[in-house]
Amino acid sequence: MELNFYKYQGTGNDFILLDSRKKKIENPILFKRLCNRHFGIGANGVILIQNDDKYRSDFYMKYCNSDGKESTMCGNGGRCAISFANKLGILKKNKIHFRAIDGYHNGFIVKNNNLVSIHLLDVDKNTIEIHKKYVFLNTGSPHHILFVENIKEKNVYQEGKNIRFQNPYLEKGVNVNFVKILKNNTLQVRTYERGVENETLSCGTGVVASVVAACETNKIKNNMGEILIQTLGGKLWVSLKKTKNEYKNIHLTGNVNFVFKGSILI
Repeated sequence: MELNFYKYQGTGNDFILLDSRKKKIENPILFKRLCNRHFGIGANGVILIQNDDKYRSDFYMKYCNSDGKESTMCGNGGRCAISFANKLGILKKNKIHFRAIDGYHNGFIVKNNNLVSIHLLDVDKNTIEIHKKYVFLNTGSPHHILFVENIKEKNVYQEGKNIRFQNPYLEKGVNVNFVKILKNNTLQVRTYERGVENETLSCGTGVVASVVAACETNKIKNNMGEILIQTLGGKLWVSLKKTKNEYKNIHLTGNVNFVFKGSILI
């Protein structure tokens, strides 16, 4: 049996996109094999576009990490899903309304270039944990934030792995973000992602979590419009509004590129 697939990347976060509207695919072993960079296609995860008529959204985005297991929300994956939905003809009037594991999201494509923007869920300030050495919060996925100076010298794989596989994260895991505050409200972020179990070139929900953590600890101001974040895979922009009780109107924007399409025997 042949499986048709599309490969996309958003600031180096790469995904295998599958149109699963006519026939659902539920095979974690297959997804893990597809993501293998030596024996499969190679990717950080698999994204399935499924029908979502019952909930009246344009589609349901199911995301699985490269370990084959369904995971929580993926920001860059969501941006790639929006671009793929456009290729499938689902996108209407340049806007999309879709559902993911954490709820509903909106998105759009900036005309005449590859910029794709996604609206993420609000963050309740009461859920943000500020500790002496780190900040923990959830932006659709759980994130452990560390503010550092020597970000280039950090062994993100080893240090991130050590944190991810210790309590209180041992059972469910966590994404570990190393963040450096630069000039002009700019951040530099490197991320160890659970499920991939390695450093990735970019993490969308991690970038958003890093910005929220930096605002909440008064390391940056959120009244400067879009905040620029530098990742190993390229630039991302985050805009948000800080209120007394929450962070709202959160948008993540950056490049998305269609890499190639093909078919693979399964």
